[in-house]
Amino acid sequence: MNKETRIRYWIFLFLAGIGLVTAMVFNGLAVMSGQDYAAAWFGTAVDWVLSADLSVVAIASVVFMLAEAQRIGMKRVWLYIALSGVTAMAFTFPLFLAMRERHVAGADTPQK
Repeated sequence: MNKETRIRYWIFLFLAGIGLVTAMVFNGLAVMSGQDYAAAWFGTAVDWVLSADLSVVAIASVVFMLAEAQRIGMKRVWLYIALSGVTAMAFTFPLFLAMRERHVAGADTPQK
């Protein structure tokens, strides 16, 4: 892996970690306080804008993941998509990007 690829790999892994932690913390807080996800996502016009925006980005991310995985020969991309349903796209998309960097570089493990 060259230096630029290695930097991108670690940035994507760092972002995936942040996405996982924030999703788990804030979902835990929401569940523990009995918040209504549907009302939060679609309660006001502003909520609709943000929900539609994030939904379009998530769909585009899934289409990209499927197309890119097929193009470069990555296996089991469906796991990232399925995992996003129980964690967050903020975790699985940067994780996919990190694994894509590693795959494109042809490295089995990241090198320092």
